[in-house]
Amino acid sequence: MLHAGVFRIGPMRSVGVATIRNLLDFEKPLHELEEQVQELKRFTAAQGIDRSQEIAALESQLRAVTKRIYSQLAPWDKVQLARHPARPYTLDFIRMIFDDFLELHGDRTYGDDPAIVGGLAVLNGEPVMVIGHQKGRDIKERSLRNFGSARPEGYRKAVRLLKLAQKTGRPVVSFVDTPAADCSVGAEERGISEAIARSMMEMSGIRVPVVVAITGEGGSGGAIATAVGDRILMLEHAIYSVIPPEGCAAILWRDPSKAPQAAAALKLTAKDVHRLGIVDRVIPEPLGGAHRDASGAAQLLKQAIVESMDELRGLSPNELLERRYKKFRNMGRYLEMAG
Repeated sequence: MLHAGVFRIGPMRSVGVATIRNLLDFEKPLHELEEQVQELKRFTAAQGIDRSQEIAALESQLRAVTKRIYSQLAPWDKVQLARHPARPYTLDFIRMIFDDFLELHGDRTYGDDPAIVGGLAVLNGEPVMVIGHQKGRDIKERSLRNFGSARPEGYRKAVRLLKLAQKTGRPVVSFVDTPAADCSVGAEERGISEAIARSMMEMSGIRVPVVVAITGEGGSGGAIATAVGDRILMLEHAIYSVIPPEGCAAILWRDPSKAPQAAAALKLTAKDVHRLGIVDRVIPEPLGGAHRDASGAAQLLKQAIVESMDELRGLSPNELLERRYKKFRNMGRYLEMAG
């Protein structure tokens, strides 16, 4: 519920399978079974004949097939899920997880970048600051938000909100969902590299708890710019990588069509990056993925964010900084074995 005088600004739409149906190849058997279930239900309603046993049997088969398919997904399948156009975006999660969200705009230097959203919110009665990447649902919104690829002013807006969070003592929740930062000439002219570096620096030194949630694509420096946190959560079918698979394939093999091979080599799935110690916790998604049950995914993610905040609440600012420093310094360690 919104308090008086507080407005939600920006598109806050929910989305699901009913509104956007973009079937992936491995989802087609599920769609066929779903259609059979719906046809039986329509027949039952029209004819008044009890087909409940057949419906129950088909639904049981649907659950079993869904579990089998989603337990055998290849890394490239995960990439497709992370990019699914019906997957909930940051503003969807904000609407379903937080109360009293008030979006703040602008970097106070150049302009406002709609690819980064953020503002004041309330999480289970506690004031917090929320930031995150935002993609678009249709052509117009995708163009407006640059497909979730933030420009320098987007990261400078994030830095402004981080400083405001520290000034007001609000913990930070950061949602990451971007293919990469903007690489246009304009972004380079306005200092995209410096903006990313400064955002990382500010996040590493902020003296309030920071919880990061990788909800879709965690691509390149555009992701890490807002992913320096005390707890890093990752949805089950999200991805996190130093470069998108297509870019990796173009560099290594000069052939973007080899993106599936690159996806496997990059170890970008939630299971992989958790095993490597890059993220702290993998959050399971509802059966069939977040794009089939956005509300269920949001509730699971909310629970994990609240639990993470509870774990961090008792730490002093100095303890937060020391642990955060050690956390990122310990990433990327490896052993060389004598051949």
